Amino acid sequence: MLHLFSEPVSAHILPARFTYPFHYTPHPLCIRAAEKVQAYLHTQTQWHKELMNGKMFGVLIVQSQTGEIGYLAAFSGNLAHQNNHPFFVPPVFDLLQPDGFFRIEEENISAINRKIGEIEKSQEYVNLKKLLSEESARAKQVLSDMKTRLKQSREIREARRQSNPDEEELAQMVKESQYQKAELKRQERYWQQQIAGIQTDISTFETEISQLKKERKNRSATLQQQLFDQFRLLNGYGETRGLCSIFEQTAQKTPPAGAGECAGPKLLQYAYLNQLKPIAMAEFWWGNSPKTEIRHHGQYYPACKGKCEPILNHMLQGLSVEDNPLLNEKSSTAQLDILFEDEWLLVIHKPEGMLSVPGKCNQVSVYDLLVKQYPDATGPIIVHRLDMATSGLLIIAKTKEVHKHLQAQFKEHTVKKRYIAILDAPVAEPEGTINLPLCLNPLDRPRQIVSEEYGKTAITTYKVLERSADKTRIAFYPQTGRTHQLRVHAAHPAGLNAPIIGDELYGRKDKRLFLHAESIEFTHPVTGKRIQTERKADF
Repeated sequence: MLHLFSEPVSAHILPARFTYPFHYTPHPLCIRAAEKVQAYLHTQTQWHKELMNGKMFGVLIVQSQTGEIGYLAAFSGNLAHQNNHPFFVPPVFDLLQPDGFFRIEEENISAINRKIGEIEKSQEYVNLKKLLSEESARAKQVLSDMKTRLKQSREIREARRQSNPDEEELAQMVKESQYQKAELKRQERYWQQQIAGIQTDISTFETEISQLKKERKNRSATLQQQLFDQFRLLNGYGETRGLCSIFEQTAQKTPPAGAGECAGPKLLQYAYLNQLKPIAMAEFWWGNSPKTEIRHHGQYYPACKGKCEPILNHMLQGLSVEDNPLLNEKSSTAQLDILFEDEWLLVIHKPEGMLSVPGKCNQVSVYDLLVKQYPDATGPIIVHRLDMATSGLLIIAKTKEVHKHLQAQFKEHTVKKRYIAILDAPVAEPEGTINLPLCLNPLDRPRQIVSEEYGKTAITTYKVLERSADKTRIAFYPQTGRTHQLRVHAAHPAGLNAPIIGDELYGRKDKRLFLHAESIEFTHPVTGKRIQTERKADF
């Protein structure tokens, strides 16, 4: 499992501290190791189709007890329906063992699924459901027709009463009315009994289905718990914790499916078990992007937040780990250029790298600077936001009333915005519209995913301004304001398939994110005049 580099590795090029796994630039040794893994993958033609569907791989630089420097390799999940392949480290727990409890119980659960399917497709059950539908429709029609006739008869009798009928005729009308009402009641009882009989026959099948589904649910939950119990994860101190113990302190409380099966935990577990010192780690994507997430072939990515963050926070204890670069306190000397101001509001230019509002980081935000500069301002001040990495125009409210009015304009889509971006690929169409619904990826915050089921409508129109062989300068006109909307619409294969240069989440790192909010137009809440402000991008 340990692969040594063909050339000796000098100690002076080793990193001083282990990789912070959630925000990093791959160490040169990790890149060398990843290239070795990628070369190996190219030789495995039997995996070509599966690999093209996309998979995350990881490398871990380690030092042996004799001082040799090498690397370990791993894949997330399974590969070719197996967990064990000679080139890669084994799983923390191999749930695919043919004679293991997982496979045995998985087959028992599959047998329950087959039984449920057989019942649901049985001819008798299908016929009964069809009969119920037909008889219910027939009953509805028969009773509806009777009620219509009863109403018509009542109207006729009412007309007859207006002609001063004698007592015998009145008695006859009363008798006729009573008979029709009684007949309707009899028909209602008849159809209730008919339908109830069919429903009783159907319930025999549905009771069995319900019991099987309950058994399936209980067995699945028990199996999942048994599986979690098998994942006993080490850390640098030699301490061991189970998945349930690790996740009980998180917001989700229980481990998500697949926890412990990602590349990172596999690599560290193998290193600890074999007395190998972890030096640096990196993960890269190989193959096509998934339909919902954005992943680019050969690019490096941080460990996922939902599954891996709690696990790695435990497993990295005992190692000297790099600080989270996003939590480093940075003093900001950047100034907020004011492009428009009156007694009610202002439009400012936010530099790239500054937060719009205070966050978990200790960095100065636009809000921090403005509350100092305008101590008498009332209300939330910040009307809308820009991503930390995005530069451009922000509208600022000085009063609560103005803030409310401006936010209503954003909600009603009457604020017009234009963004300028440089994309990391050519865009063929000169203009167009992107409509991809977006929502948060709960297992990998703050990334957004495209989801037809859970996403909210997100629409962007665009116009190509300049195009070269490998880049595109483009104007974006967002019609909605979803988180990371322009970044995802640019990068996603179903969008422009061209990430914004410098987008660390959906593309690749550069000196900055080349996205700038260049122009904004809105109605002044007090004067009623349209205000249009512009600040050209400095790229």
